[in-house]
Amino acid sequence: MQFSEVILQWYAENGRALPWRESADPYKIWVSEIILQQTRVAQGMDYYRRFVRAFPTVEALAEADEDEVMHQWQGLGYYSRARNLHAAARQVVARGAFPDTLDEVRRLKGVGDYTAAAICSFAFGLPVAVVDGNVYRVLSRYFALATPIDTSAGKKAFAELAAELLPKDADRVADYNQALMDFGALQCVPATPHCETCPLADSCGARGEQRVADFPVKSHRTQVKERHFVYIDVVTPEGRWLHRRGAGDIWQGLYEVPLLEFDHAPSLQEVQAHPFVRQQLPEGGVWTQVARQRKHVLTHRVLWADCYRLRYDFPVALPPNHIAVPREDLPRYALPRLLTLLLTDN
Repeated sequence: MQFSEVILQWYAENGRALPWRESADPYKIWVSEIILQQTRVAQGMDYYRRFVRAFPTVEALAEADEDEVMHQWQGLGYYSRARNLHAAARQVVARGAFPDTLDEVRRLKGVGDYTAAAICSFAFGLPVAVVDGNVYRVLSRYFALATPIDTSAGKKAFAELAAELLPKDADRVADYNQALMDFGALQCVPATPHCETCPLADSCGARGEQRVADFPVKSHRTQVKERHFVYIDVVTPEGRWLHRRGAGDIWQGLYEVPLLEFDHAPSLQEVQAHPFVRQQLPEGGVWTQVARQRKHVLTHRVLWADCYRLRYDFPVALPPNHIAVPREDLPRYALPRLLTLLLTDN
């Protein structure tokens, strides 16, 4: 039995029932793919349902303002995905219809080769291979391919191989793409693949060489850097101080309380000696430690966060670009997940 036939047979018995697979609407498929780029399916499911409930059509998303979109995305992280999705929705509406060719879909803001292929395969039935992290893992293990997947040559080689393995029957290509991704997500998993129940075990190259853990191969590891944040949750009779992050970082467009950064974990005395504190925060407030060295892991960063609440019982002049938000209005403002966790815990 051919590789694709085995995968399709496995899928018929083990495939996941996912809400975005119930529709051929390119908008809903696109939203699901963007959400799942950096998010596990279990976490992304609820976000997907809430997002398409809030914005049921591409037109509804295009008409929304950025704060609404960011609020629906709050907690998912990698917020450039939401901003790009919003901008691309306006591209779609401006052109009059959702694009239906690989090249045109690829031109949407924030849409790469994988997402374009997924939309075209699942929504329009085009015979294109969808290559994500699960597919890289399955193919590299089965064929024992030592070509690094994080190089241009590796990406090209795997894309060509994936295309060669597509079923001859064009009507089965979309199911096969879904099947191969599910196979990687459920069967040929990263750390402890279920080789003992795998229908491809007898012909798997990596298993035959007893090197399953060596695949897929990467050319280098990304260096992870550490940063030290101190949040100051300033609360006055007018409300909690917030400011909106500007362009140029992953939390662009989100709101946060005043943030200081140090090259180490500072003491409260060091925080109170910071120029922002000395210049913008008058004496007379009550300091309370909310969190100490809370660890928050991003893809290439480890953040260590301290949080202090500074409460005043008298009005305090706001710093530039800050607003005072009454408690009842806080749910309207999208915050980075790290800050949400800190403030929710206390």
